Amino acid sequence: MAETKEDNADVGSSSRTQGTQPKSAPAPPGGPKGGYWWGTGRRKSSVARVRIKPGNGKLQINKKQLSDYFKREQDRKAVLAPLQAVGGEKSFDVFVNVRGGGTTGQSGAARLGVARALKNYDENYMQSLRDGGHLTRDGRMVERKKYGQRGARRRFQFSKR
Repeated sequence: MAETKEDNADVGSSSRTQGTQPKSAPAPPGGPKGGYWWGTGRRKSSVARVRIKPGNGKLQINKKQLSDYFKREQDRKAVLAPLQAVGGEKSFDVFVNVRGGGTTGQSGAARLGVARALKNYDENYMQSLRDGGHLTRDGRMVERKKYGQRGARRRFQFSKR
């Protein structure tokens, strides 16, 4: 009357599933999609889509070299900061597509996108990226203009007489 483990294992199987091949498991969510690790960054009204893969340090922004796209040193340093935090300046090929906003917003969006892509590549990078503040989204946006005023805060000139 007592059933053994072998008997229980055979109970759930049916003749329909024996002839088919098992389906492969879907790729893990943090794994490479098309050979790249992806990250998205936003800053002001700019959006950057970043792809990284192990390589030799190639960095392209909108199919241009970093120094050709960002003329200001401050913007170039912002994009490279997450790579320097993990010591991967020459270890990864980075491809960035960025749209909207100005140069400062685009460099900030690219910085966040690179940091998120590195985090997806290796979770061990999380702490050094977090310590440098590279994974923090800057939520500051332009304040809207109010009616009855010249700008967001600036009022029209008041005249007593």
